[in-house]
Amino acid sequence: MEALAILFGACLTAVASFGLGKLLLGTACREWPVRFVCGAAVLSLVIFLFCCLRLVYPVMFLLVGGAIIGAATVTERRAAVPAKPRSFTPAAPAAVVFLSVAAVYSVIYLVNAMAPEVSPDGSAYHLSFVARYVRDHGFHPITWNLYASLSGGAEMLFLFAFAFGRHSAAAMVHFAFLLALGWQIFAYGRRGGFPLAGACAAVLVFVSPVVGIDGTTAYNDVALAAVGFMLFYLLQVWSEENNPRLLPAIGLLAGFAYAVKYTGWPAAIYAIAFVVWKSRRWRHAAVVVGCVALEIVPWVVKNWLWVGNPAAPFVNAVFRNPFVTVAFEKDYTEYFKLYDLTSRWQIPWAVTVSAKLQGLLGPVFLLAPIALLALRWRAGRQLLLAALVFGVNYFGNIGTRFLIPPLPFVALAMALVLARIPGLAVAVALLHAVLSWPSVVPRYALPGAMHIIKVPWREALRIRDTDHFMRTRLAEYGAVRLLEEHTPPAASVFSFRPIPEAYTSRRVLIEYESAGNEMLGRILKSAFVPGMLPTWRLRFDFPAQPLTGIRVVQTAVGRDLWSIAELRVLREGREVPRKPGWRLTADPFPWTIPDAFDNSPLTLWRTGETIKPGMYVEVDLTEVADGVLIEAAPDQSQIRLKLEGRDRQREWHTLAQAPKIFDAPPPLGLRRAAARELKRRGVSYLLVFDDEFGADDFRTHQDLWGIQQIGEAHGGRLYQLP
Repeated sequence: MEALAILFGACLTAVASFGLGKLLLGTACREWPVRFVCGAAVLSLVIFLFCCLRLVYPVMFLLVGGAIIGAATVTERRAAVPAKPRSFTPAAPAAVVFLSVAAVYSVIYLVNAMAPEVSPDGSAYHLSFVARYVRDHGFHPITWNLYASLSGGAEMLFLFAFAFGRHSAAAMVHFAFLLALGWQIFAYGRRGGFPLAGACAAVLVFVSPVVGIDGTTAYNDVALAAVGFMLFYLLQVWSEENNPRLLPAIGLLAGFAYAVKYTGWPAAIYAIAFVVWKSRRWRHAAVVVGCVALEIVPWVVKNWLWVGNPAAPFVNAVFRNPFVTVAFEKDYTEYFKLYDLTSRWQIPWAVTVSAKLQGLLGPVFLLAPIALLALRWRAGRQLLLAALVFGVNYFGNIGTRFLIPPLPFVALAMALVLARIPGLAVAVALLHAVLSWPSVVPRYALPGAMHIIKVPWREALRIRDTDHFMRTRLAEYGAVRLLEEHTPPAASVFSFRPIPEAYTSRRVLIEYESAGNEMLGRILKSAFVPGMLPTWRLRFDFPAQPLTGIRVVQTAVGRDLWSIAELRVLREGREVPRKPGWRLTADPFPWTIPDAFDNSPLTLWRTGETIKPGMYVEVDLTEVADGVLIEAAPDQSQIRLKLEGRDRQREWHTLAQAPKIFDAPPPLGLRRAAARELKRRGVSYLLVFDDEFGADDFRTHQDLWGIQQIGEAHGGRLYQLP
């Protein structure tokens, strides 16, 4: 029954999308892949609306799906012009090359898509939000996970299928995009008069190892590639036929590219510029712009309302918010520009052969530079321009998956050149199919390369129990079972490492996924990591005087982050009692400044970005004072501070150019205090893995922490907080 539910959920989503595509395009385009992808753009919007209205129920989806299919069927029957089937010769060399290879690989892909979802990102966050929306019947603010702010156009389709067939049904929807992409590349070649090049290019893309593994899991890169290629195809058809019926679909696809993945934003500019250039009619451009906005604006507004940043989790330096820090964004984006490579010259080998960048295109793509020879033909120039458009973001994240969107255009340009010698084009396509075979890839790629490993048909059909498959193929799945077995459904769990959250209903707070989670990790580390213990003291002394404000100003430039555990105003060596009327502010990151005035050595205010002159912490008060004492951790040696005061005339002047710095012994009971602080902030459990920094301290000093280990699985230990 589970296998039938998977097929039902995926098929209902695909057929409903196809039906909406029929209604949208009418007789303007009868290509089934184009109708499917265009309809998917519309269905994604419909599901977004359902999530906003909190109407996410299987019965609602069943009714909507049935209504769409019925309307599309009636409309097709009433069409004045009957469908004209295209001539197609199965025995043609181009068809033989494509269909024979695609048929074999499609079986492998189908089985892997139906198998339990074990992809890292698919199980960690793509489907974790989908599962949460199903449980909660719609959207709700998720501020503890930065990935929740990414556009989720593909996830809306996954949601439709997930409601019936769970995780594997969502992966099957992505597989439908892979089938559509492969077929449409082939169809484009036939339409353009170069069927052999189209067939060989379709093979190059369809069997590429990174495309295969991505397109059979709950990722979204293949979906973006399909959207981009259908957009390119419709623009070509529109420029030839000048059919205004295509313009809404063009706009929806261009906006849907952004909705599927942020890196699809160039599609909107490409589509609008293309229509303006070819038509020179602003009315046509207005239709496209309006439909683009229809797809993009909902995601922008959602982020603006919930996290105060329309481009979340990026551009935080412009749209400052308490959920993602500028420092994290900078480190995060900088890493993906090079990963663990030492030079960009290593990229071609890494993405084609070694799989050092999380996947591989296949060795034959080392021939990609020959695609430049296609510039001598009009079709080649159009393809390479599209490749440039959809690959313009690549160097922001050089992972192999981010080459999938421009890959169809590069493959077609390569095939146009190779097809000048037909036998050579076929040989390269077949060689690529052999080198991409699951058992062949490990012979040249690095161990653990991201690719399809085997054909788990028993697990796909649910003939064999899937628990062993999940535990052996999905890291940290055992930890998920720990949470399900030992924690209540509403529990909040802190972890330093991501886990497959798609398989648990618990609220899991991963350290790096939000500023709040980072602070939870900092609180724990401040209890036992030497450089983070609150042992630093910075004292400013000045003549006693009445003040209406005190401001600590940072004057240096560096890579450190400035933090304050406690700030105390002094008079005659004693702290001036804090009063409710004191107004606290800070720049940057003002949201946590109260933590520097709560008498806890573990909670702290932190800039959230590397130090620069002008950063400050300010207190509005009315007191007579002669000193300020700052308690902090010593992991910020680059900071340089001065103290300013505001007199009764409301004028600022310097009180001290620099503080005296000395050390103090760490307070007693920090570990237990840290555990209690996490509990106060709503966290009830810690999930720690044995290979993580600090794991030994949690395990051997449970009495000092006041925690109790309540479970263990595959190197993961679950602790209950006091």
